[in-house]
Amino acid sequence: MKLDPFYLIVDSAAWIERLVPLGVRLVQLRIKEMDEAGLRAEIAEAKRLCAAHGCQLIVNDHWQLAIETGCDFVHLGQEDLAEADLAAIRKAGLKLGVSTHDGAELQTALDANPEYVALGPVYPTILKKMKWRPQGLDRLADWRQRVPGLPLVAIGGLNPERLPGVFAAGADSAAVVTDITLNPDPEARTREWIAATAQWR
Repeated sequence: MKLDPFYLIVDSAAWIERLVPLGVRLVQLRIKEMDEAGLRAEIAEAKRLCAAHGCQLIVNDHWQLAIETGCDFVHLGQEDLAEADLAAIRKAGLKLGVSTHDGAELQTALDANPEYVALGPVYPTILKKMKWRPQGLDRLADWRQRVPGLPLVAIGGLNPERLPGVFAAGADSAAVVTDITLNPDPEARTREWIAATAQWR
């Protein structure tokens, strides 16, 4: 499969409503703290918005709700992967992306037969406190060699200026959170990202 080179990650359907119509083709809905009814409503609204704009929606963590709401793609971190029912995910026809940070996690991810793997943080990130130091472009290139033929997502500290190095190292898609959501003008920054990734689309 092929992923769009611009992989937006946001924490609400409201963000999707603002940014996806600008031309975003791949977005992850990542909500960490919310009750189940709220999550179900957010996922359903995100699915509706993405369908209206030809955007691939990926639901983070909440694979049961992704199945219930008829979504077709889920992303799992290592802890969530360990607890997930992979058979149920596959039976429902969901595609799977998995986060990795070291060699052991990469093997665990590959054992789950995912549609893509993500490596991060490539650069220092303010998104969340990480126990891993920045991976760097050399590690990204190493991952490219370890997962031939499988889409590779880079995440962590990315901005448009860093994209040439990230893609040259072998990434297929660049994931972004705070460079857009904390920008004074998220819409303008989203357009910058779409333009900056156009050559790899």
